[in-house]
Amino acid sequence: MRMDSQRRWIGRGEALERLGVKSQTLYAYVSRGRISARPDPADPRRSLYAADDVARLRGGTGLTPASPFIGSVGRGEAAVESRLTVIADGRLFYRGLDAVQLSRAATVEETARLLWGAPSDPFRDLKPRVDAVLGGSHRARIYAALARRAEEDGAAHDRDRMQLARSAASVMSDVVDALAGPGPRLHLHQRLARAYKVGEAEAQMLRRALVLAADHDMSASALAARVAAGGGASPAGAALAGLAALRGSSVAARLEATNEMVTLGRRDPARAVESRAATGELPGFGVAAYPTGDPRARALIDAMNLPADLQAFVDRGRAATGAEPGFELALALLARRLDLPRDGAFDLFVIGRLVGLMAHALDQRFDGSPIRARLRYVGPEPGAH
Repeated sequence: MRMDSQRRWIGRGEALERLGVKSQTLYAYVSRGRISARPDPADPRRSLYAADDVARLRGGTGLTPASPFIGSVGRGEAAVESRLTVIADGRLFYRGLDAVQLSRAATVEETARLLWGAPSDPFRDLKPRVDAVLGGSHRARIYAALARRAEEDGAAHDRDRMQLARSAASVMSDVVDALAGPGPRLHLHQRLARAYKVGEAEAQMLRRALVLAADHDMSASALAARVAAGGGASPAGAALAGLAALRGSSVAARLEATNEMVTLGRRDPARAVESRAATGELPGFGVAAYPTGDPRARALIDAMNLPADLQAFVDRGRAATGAEPGFELALALLARRLDLPRDGAFDLFVIGRLVGLMAHALDQRFDGSPIRARLRYVGPEPGAH
């Protein structure tokens, strides 16, 4: 950070003109720490703004333009700035690192620290809760654990990044305890492996699946988490909002359909695939974001050493669709390969994705552009009936 005496300061009018935004947006950038401000020595009632911060947001260093709605797209869509995840050249990157390469050895905790931008390990010295959420379905326990933490943690205002990262880490721990029960503070994937009663080799598959599930492209669930965080929600509250959106998404629907196909059709995969293909709806194959195949699915399937009956889903699906497996199919195959509970694929997806949802919350809280929308009434003329 440059010393104030070395910085150039500009007035409000010039800052607004350079940014191309309204006063409210400028004030939001200041409140979020994205633009430094100080009183004008000539008139303390006015403020001056750091010219280098304005230039950075404006795109002077190669960043995207500062406007929170960068080039309005049809039907009210808007671009949202993110420093987390991007798909480029058929590969998925977390903060510039190849996610598939990262998944070869990284733990969920290391991936979370990367995505959350935590300066030190936020999972260090976490303790189990004596009142972990138990009972009910796995999904119900996840929602209950998040809802409890959202109520307990309150607003995120006046907490720094490390404090919120620690909060997010304890949320992850609570959620895993809700599924696996309290126990030794092992890595998250190891605690799940104990609950699922699988060995170390299988635990590595769980670890890799969780890392690859952490985040993807911008979705309604990520946007919901960002909006909640922008309103002051804690990481748990933002994740709960994102999970609610995720539950009703096309991704969740594809995962459930794919899991059902693999679960019910394992005895006769050829019939299961062909009957689905005949309807024109074969879930689990082809991903628009990856024309040559989803690298997450490829990495996970290659690591599984699939038995013949499960490999048949991959081979026959490829033949029927001409497309490569998607990540949903890889998770469904992993769940069956390890004999996880019926909703095991969804459990892994949600636990992994909670890392990303809370990453979006922290990114929005500290680095995101304000998300603003205006409701335009288009209903009947008031008093017309």
